Amino acid sequence: MKIPKGKVATYGQIASICGLSGHARFVGYALHNVPPGVPVPWHRVINVRGRISFPNDSENYKRQKKLLLAERIVFSKEIIDLKKFGWKRF
Repeated sequence: MKIPKGKVATYGQIASICGLSGHARFVGYALHNVPPGVPVPWHRVINVRGRISFPNDSENYKRQKKLLLAERIVFSKEIIDLKKFGWKRF
């Protein structure tokens, strides 16, 4: 909930914040199971390579990319520059 608009965080980064270093997949599972209508900014969480984790041709990929583009996050060859758009918690 704290990832600001226009920034992204990685699954591993969120896992570390939650005290679960090394368990990035847990974050993915948790986000996958958020009930519809709960205002969790799931679209702001991407993988450590700066990519959306859904397959590029999937509806979920297209939805996540659309949400990120609406927040002015820029993609270059389907990659987000984590140095520029990555959330710096501290």
